[in-house]
Amino acid sequence: MYFCVYKMTTNQFITFILLGIGLSFDSFAVSISCGLMKREIRFSQAAIVASSLAFFQAVFPVIGWFIGGAIQNVIASVDHWIAFGLLSFIGGKMIYEGTQKEEIKSFNPFKVSVLIGLSIATSIDALVVGLSFGFLEMPILFPVLIIGVVTFIAAMLGMLFGKYIPAKRSQQSLIVGGIILILIGVKVLYEHL
Repeated sequence: MYFCVYKMTTNQFITFILLGIGLSFDSFAVSISCGLMKREIRFSQAAIVASSLAFFQAVFPVIGWFIGGAIQNVIASVDHWIAFGLLSFIGGKMIYEGTQKEEIKSFNPFKVSVLIGLSIATSIDALVVGLSFGFLEMPILFPVLIIGVVTFIAAMLGMLFGKYIPAKRSQQSLIVGGIILILIGVKVLYEHL
C-alpha cells in the first residue's frame, strides 16, 4: 500500500467525485448556516472558512487510511463488510440528521476556535471513510485531493446560497449526501463479493 500517484480509471474518478460530494454535505450545510448568520460575509472571509473545512476534510481520511492500513491484515477477510458498514452507518446518520428539525443557532464562524471546531466536526465522517480505504488498501492521494477540492467548492457555494436559501434546504442536502455514501458502500460490497 503506497501513498502515491497511480493510474485512475474513469469509474474510480466518478466514485471519488461522488464520495467527495457525499462527504461535503456536512460542510455545505454548515456553510449555509454561516451564510444565513453572516449575510454580510465577504469573499475573503468565505475563502478562509471554506479552506479550513476543506483542509480538515482532506486530512482526516489520510489519518483514517494510515490506521486502516495498519490493522488491515487482521481483518482482510471482512474488510469489504466493514467498509460497507461504516459507509452505511455514516450515510444513515446523515439521513437521520437531515430529517431532524433544528434551529440554527447564532455563532461566529470567523472565531478560530469555532472554525476549527466546525471543521473537525464535519470531518469525522471523512476519517471513517479513510479508515475504509485503509482496510481495502486503496491509494489515498487522488481521493484526498478530490474530497478537498469538492468540499472547498461546496463550502463556498453554501455560504453564497445561505444568503438566499431557507435553512431547511441544508437539512435536505444531508439526506442526499447520506444516500450517496450508502450507495458507495453497496458498490464496495458488490465489487468484493
